[in-house]
Amino acid sequence: MNELELETAGQTGIVERQVRRHRGDTVETVADQVGQEWPVALVFNGISHAVMMCTPRDLEAFAVGFAISEGIVERGSDIQDIEVVLHDGELPHAEVQLQVVQRAFVALKEKRRALAGRTGCGVCGIESIDLLDLKPERVPDTGFLQRLAPDAIARAARALPEHQALTRATGGLHAAAWCDASGAIRLAFEDVGRHNALDKLIGQLVLDRADTKDGFVFLSSRASYELVRKAARVDVPMLATISAPSSLAISIARQAGVRLVSFCREAGYVDYETV
Repeated sequence: MNELELETAGQTGIVERQVRRHRGDTVETVADQVGQEWPVALVFNGISHAVMMCTPRDLEAFAVGFAISEGIVERGSDIQDIEVVLHDGELPHAEVQLQVVQRAFVALKEKRRALAGRTGCGVCGIESIDLLDLKPERVPDTGFLQRLAPDAIARAARALPEHQALTRATGGLHAAAWCDASGAIRLAFEDVGRHNALDKLIGQLVLDRADTKDGFVFLSSRASYELVRKAARVDVPMLATISAPSSLAISIARQAGVRLVSFCREAGYVDYETV
């Protein structure tokens, strides 16, 4: 069964490979499960804008989240149509074809950049440092952080593994989860790239017309500047990560008014709020 057939069989995101497992003096040949990684072209009004390497599932949500978190469109209603096309062959790949309003397409053409995405890389292919978007909008204070339960982060950290089916099978994917004020996980997406997982989550929130000001994002990764920037663009008030933040992630969070907490575990976390 090839990767496209695996997808139609409901096993998107995982492929099986024969491996030699070495343990001490013992070597055995076994079937192992690994995370899928496909090139996915994002095509806006017939023009390819980006090729991202990601896990080929939830691609509609991914494309919507990418379009919004990268500032290509301002809102979900700016996307008039979307179609996912899968291609089999020596190199399986996918295209997501989006039709956006003319205003957004004109703006995209004006600032168009050659973006060749790689797993875990947020700014690959930009043509100039001037194109870096390091001035986030201020996230409005709606009182969510005051409503946040004292054990919300611990609860989310405890529950996240239950929402990581692909990670349990492969050991190699990232997760992005949407949590309410109590820390209960309401949505979760997985991908080989942490940016992709967050885009899938943002896209689904937009498709569901969810209130992004009334919850927080929990990530199984470190906190890079781009992850904070994406969260700030859709007014997420708090970003929690299992691993460490970068200095620029902390700076962007403070500019945007996003509460950033990292090294999140059941027993505690580190808060990077301005003190």
